[in-house]
Amino acid sequence: MPKKSLSRCCATALLLLGLLSGSAPDAPPAPAAPCAWWYGIGEPPTPAEIGFAARHYDLVVLNATETAAMRRLRALNPEITVLVYKDLASTRDYPGAVHGERDARYLPTGVGYHAAEDGHPEWFALDGTGRRIEWRSYPRHWQMAVWHPGYRESWTAAVLAEVVREGWDGVLADNDFSTLRHYSDAVLSGTADAEETDRVLRGGLDALVATAGEALRRAGKVLVPNISESRLTPGRWSAHSRHGGGMEESFGLRGDDGAGGVLTFRGDEWKQLRASAALGRSWLLLVTPVEGGRDERVGYAAAALLAGPRTCWSGARTPDYRDPDWSPHQGTGLGEAVEAARRLPSGVWTRRYAHGWVAVNPTGTTARVTPPADVAATASVAAIAEAPLDLPAADALILTPPTPPASTTRPTPQGR
Repeated sequence: MPKKSLSRCCATALLLLGLLSGSAPDAPPAPAAPCAWWYGIGEPPTPAEIGFAARHYDLVVLNATETAAMRRLRALNPEITVLVYKDLASTRDYPGAVHGERDARYLPTGVGYHAAEDGHPEWFALDGTGRRIEWRSYPRHWQMAVWHPGYRESWTAAVLAEVVREGWDGVLADNDFSTLRHYSDAVLSGTADAEETDRVLRGGLDALVATAGEALRRAGKVLVPNISESRLTPGRWSAHSRHGGGMEESFGLRGDDGAGGVLTFRGDEWKQLRASAALGRSWLLLVTPVEGGRDERVGYAAAALLAGPRTCWSGARTPDYRDPDWSPHQGTGLGEAVEAARRLPSGVWTRRYAHGWVAVNPTGTTARVTPPADVAATASVAAIAEAPLDLPAADALILTPPTPPASTTRPTPQGR
């Protein structure tokens, strides 16, 4: 029998065995309401915060210095995933990242400042005048030549060795950005303008993420980049999240360009996020900066539209991620999704769950929606839950039964 036919035959047999046993091979778990996670890169976590995180989060990100906290989380919750923070694009020489004339043992970056300064000064990115580029608003953060093969290989080797040695589950790789302009107006030496500068940086980050992601995968670890503005580059989210997942730090934000609506739903990003969530093989780590109730509703409901087995959401109330966060919406007990998210002709997206229903209006105009007749609303809209509702632009509805399922009491994070 030809080899190709044999492979097809064996694959068919495995599928039949899976069907006979009542489960499909490699089938992902059923999609449930978004899990919770903590981007814990602010102050060192207190014992109370570690206990809270172990009880309520599926995934936590910690600084490289917090190895004791990582091991304590594992002891309290063996199922939790703990990633170490590493920056892809900078090296730093502020106190803590360096001790005098030497680099710290545990770095927030992949390459130490003094290691580059003493051995490879060519790894520092330069502007058109030959000066190193310091990030605006982040003193002593220095842009690195992410396109340089030596920097790429050194970053990968150092981070991989540390992750394996210390026992982290993988890496949250920050600053996988699409433009330098958020940090500096500099134009890279050898480039004609800001657009060419950004193309060089994106190309370098493409290669760095691919190299580091593959090396970590071979070691049984994951790489989860903080992918910036993926909606602007078709296919970027899918390419950069294939090594274990991706982080979206501006999920569900409203546009400030006068058009209204929710940025996440624009361009290519929403389609890529949906595909990734549906596969359920990689982490979607979603953060909505929360300044009010609408931000919180839209962020959580949009995450519920996506929710797959590894879709986690956080409503960050502090920009430095100092404290563990928990939203009341995370205690409403939506349960498992019973249908895929669907887009109505009005542009509103909805999704039905076993214990509720969510709707998001990502457009710039008010739209009319009709909740399912058998879904009771939260107290704020209980009186009109079964009638058509006007859902404002860039807003959401999260409807659950009056009495949620057990174990949905909102926990209170412990203060410092």
